[in-house]
Amino acid sequence: MENRYSRQTMFSGIGRNGQNLLLEKHVLIVGAGALGSAASETLARAGVGRITIIDRDYVEYSNLNRQQLYTESDAALPKPKAQAAKDRLELVNSDITVDAVVGEADPAFLERLSPVDVMIDALDNFDTRMLLNDFSQKHGIPWIYGACVGSYGLTYTILPGESACLHCLMEDIPLDGETCDTVGIIAPAVQMVSAHQTTEAMKLLTEQPHELRKTLLSFDLWTNEKSELQVNALKKADCPSCGEQAHYPFLQYENRAKTEVLCGRDAVQVRPGAQQYLSLSDLKQRYEGQVQKENPYLLVLQLEDKRFVIFQDGRTIIHGENDKGNARTLYQKYIGG
Repeated sequence: MENRYSRQTMFSGIGRNGQNLLLEKHVLIVGAGALGSAASETLARAGVGRITIIDRDYVEYSNLNRQQLYTESDAALPKPKAQAAKDRLELVNSDITVDAVVGEADPAFLERLSPVDVMIDALDNFDTRMLLNDFSQKHGIPWIYGACVGSYGLTYTILPGESACLHCLMEDIPLDGETCDTVGIIAPAVQMVSAHQTTEAMKLLTEQPHELRKTLLSFDLWTNEKSELQVNALKKADCPSCGEQAHYPFLQYENRAKTEVLCGRDAVQVRPGAQQYLSLSDLKQRYEGQVQKENPYLLVLQLEDKRFVIFQDGRTIIHGENDKGNARTLYQKYIGG
């Protein structure tokens, strides 16, 4: 397989030196849905030496139109996305290391990670994006924001100490509006955002920051529109995430939402009030007649006409419910915490 990267090293922007740098680097991808599966496959094929993928969700059939790593067998199990991505990527490139984390981008876990060179945002919620932004600023790790919905996409590369951070932009740039729940999404928009994200990542990983775009890029593939904004002037000296007296508010556990309506799912995720690990076997025994599916990663129960997908860390996705209060009540009734 010595010619695996030959076409990439022929490209003058990378060359043999850049390829060697890629093999030494560690990328963290937070989210393994549409953007995350696209980014992880691109970077795995490019030869990034270590890729860590964090995702809280599992594969469903509705993912298969745009989440390119997954198969019908993954959805039938169902297999957690992070694990399914790892299994697929290890078949794509056995030379690299792929770590899968079935869970959320918890601050405590992020602190335990081995040094990360670049982080890629492949998330579907603003809560975790703000956590990622604060972690980036605290540790000086570049990260690449990305979002897409319908035929629209948006991406921006954030360099701690140099560019405006995501917190700086919140008051001036509409970053979180429509969702795939309300307007859907097409796969080409995903691929376009991911192409920009992974190209920016490769510039950083090959130590060529002077080649970065340095603008906030947005586009609509259906209406053939594109714009770029210079946003560094929006960097705020008093920003709590990157300012002169930064205190990283989104790294505090109590500031994170405990319930969240999931995009396009008719479902609510409930996170326990304190971090914990559940015994899925105990829950299986308790609700023996209500077990729909089980595997080493999760347990699926049918309770009160709702489908409970329960993970070992206590997170539970309650399908058939879109009210946060009701979801919390159901969680406390059947799971506890």
